[in-house]
Amino acid sequence: MAGGDAVDSGEKRLNELGYKQELRREMTLFKVLAISFSTMTLFTGITPLYGSSLQYAGPASLVWGWVVVCFFTWFVGMAIAEICSSFPTTGSLYFWAAHLAGPVWGPLASWCCAWLEAIGLIAAIGSQAYAGSQVLQSIILLCTGTNKGGGYLAPRWLFLVMYLSLIFIWAVLNTFALEVIAFLDVISMWWQVIGGTVIVIMLPLVAKTTQPASYVFMHFETAPEVTGISSSGYAVIMSFLVSQYSLYGYDAAALLTEETKGADKNGPIAILSSIGIIGVFGWAYILALTFSIQDFSYLYDPTNETAGTFVPAQILYDAFHGRYNSSAGAIVLLFVIWASFFFGGLSITTGAARVVYALSRDGGVPISSVWRKIHPTRKVPVNAVWFCAAVCALLGLPILWLDVVFTAIISVATIGWVGSYAVPIFARMVIREEDFRPGPFYLRGASKPVCLVAFLWICYTCSVFLLPTSYPVKMDTLNYAPITLGVVLGLIMLWWVVDARKWFKGPVRNIDEQVDRYGDGNALQQTPLLLRA
Repeated sequence: MAGGDAVDSGEKRLNELGYKQELRREMTLFKVLAISFSTMTLFTGITPLYGSSLQYAGPASLVWGWVVVCFFTWFVGMAIAEICSSFPTTGSLYFWAAHLAGPVWGPLASWCCAWLEAIGLIAAIGSQAYAGSQVLQSIILLCTGTNKGGGYLAPRWLFLVMYLSLIFIWAVLNTFALEVIAFLDVISMWWQVIGGTVIVIMLPLVAKTTQPASYVFMHFETAPEVTGISSSGYAVIMSFLVSQYSLYGYDAAALLTEETKGADKNGPIAILSSIGIIGVFGWAYILALTFSIQDFSYLYDPTNETAGTFVPAQILYDAFHGRYNSSAGAIVLLFVIWASFFFGGLSITTGAARVVYALSRDGGVPISSVWRKIHPTRKVPVNAVWFCAAVCALLGLPILWLDVVFTAIISVATIGWVGSYAVPIFARMVIREEDFRPGPFYLRGASKPVCLVAFLWICYTCSVFLLPTSYPVKMDTLNYAPITLGVVLGLIMLWWVVDARKWFKGPVRNIDEQVDRYGDGNALQQTPLLLRA
C-alpha cells in the first residue's frame, strides 16, 4: 500500500469488483510502461516482416501503411484505455467482456475473449522465438564468413533448437519474482530507445548511398512474378501486415494492473504512451531501413551474403560493408535487434502466464487447480508460465518440415490477441451509458464512436491475416492460420456447448464465500461477478 495505511486506488477498485489482492502491487508507472513498451517492442514486429511487406507493393505502401495503421490503432488504444481505467484487474480483457456483456451473455463473452487472448499471447511467444532465431541465424552466418564466403547457415534442426532454447530461458526467468522481470523490462525499454536511436541515425549515415525521398515516399511497385499477386489493391493490403502485426500488445499494461500502483490511472497512461512511442520510433526505423537500401533486387537474391533469408540483415550488411569493407557493424546492430526480441519474448511470456492464471482462477482451463497455483514466496503463477512454454514449444515443431510456420504463428498471434480486444470493445459500445462506471480516464460522448471505429478496424485486421500471402496456394505456401484457429476454436466452442456452459460463469469473486471447487485445498470463489449491464 502507498502512503502508510492508505488503500491503493487500484486495489480499492479491485475489491469493489469482488477480488481480493493476491499478487504483489509494486509496479510503478515507469515499470508498467516499460513492460508494455517491451511487449510491443520497436524492432520485433517490423524486422521479420519488413522484407515481405516491401516486396508486395514497394516502399511507399510500406511507409504510409505504418501511418494509416497507427491512426486506427489510436482508436483501439483509447477504447482499451477507457475500459482498463474502469476495471483494473489481471483478467483484463476477459474480465471486461464478462462485466460489460451482462449476466446473460457475460459467460460466453468472457469464455471467447479469454481463450482468444490466451491463444494469441501463447502464439506471440512463438513468433518472438521464431523471429529471434532468424536474427541469430543471420548473426551466425555473418560471423562465420557470410553466405558467399562459406559461412554457416543454421539448418532446420538447429533453428528449432534456438527456438526452443529461447522459450525455455523466458520460462525460467518468469519463475522468479516479478521485480526481476520488471528490472529486465526497464533495461529493455532503454535498450530499445537507445538502440533504436542509434540505428535510425547511424544506418543512413553509414550507407554509401541513400534512396531519394521520392523513392521512399512515392514509389509503388508490385512483384506478381514472385508473390503471385497481380491485384494492386491486394498487394497493398499485404504490405500493411507488417504494421498491423507490430502495433498491438499495448494491453500488456492491463494484464499487470493487479500488480500496479494506481492502476486505474497508470494503466491507461502506459497503454497510450506505448502506442505513441512505438508509433514514432517504428516509423523512423522503417524510414532508416528504406532510405538505406542499396540494391532492391539484390536484397532477395538467394546468393547474397545473407542467403536472401533476412532483408534487414542484408540492408545492414550492405551499408557497413560498403562503407568499411567489414560486416562488424552490421553484426553489432543485429545483436541490438536480437536482444529486443529476447526482451519482447520475456515480456509476452509474463503476460501470457497472467492470462492463463486468471482464466484458471475461474475454472476455465482443464485441470485449473494446477495452473492457478501461485508460488508461495515469489507470488508468481509458475505453473501457468510452464504451461504457456510447453504449448508454444509444440507450435514450433513443424519448423523441421515447413517454411510457412512463421506465417501461421504470426497470423494466429495477431488474430487471437487483437481479436480478443473486439469482445469488450463491442460490449462497451452497446452498453447503456448509465450502466458503465467510468474510471479516471473517460471518453464521455466520444466513447461510442471511438469503439465503433476500433471494432471495425479489429474485424478488418483479423480478416486480412486469414488471407493467403502468396499464390498459387500450395502446401508449402498455404497460410495454415485458418485451419489451426478453426480446429482449436472449434474444440473450445464444442467444450462450451457440451459442458462448460453449464458451470462456467466467467470471472468469480474471491472475497466473499470461498469454495474449494476441486477439493485440493485451493479455495476458489464460486459466486460470479456479473453485474447488470
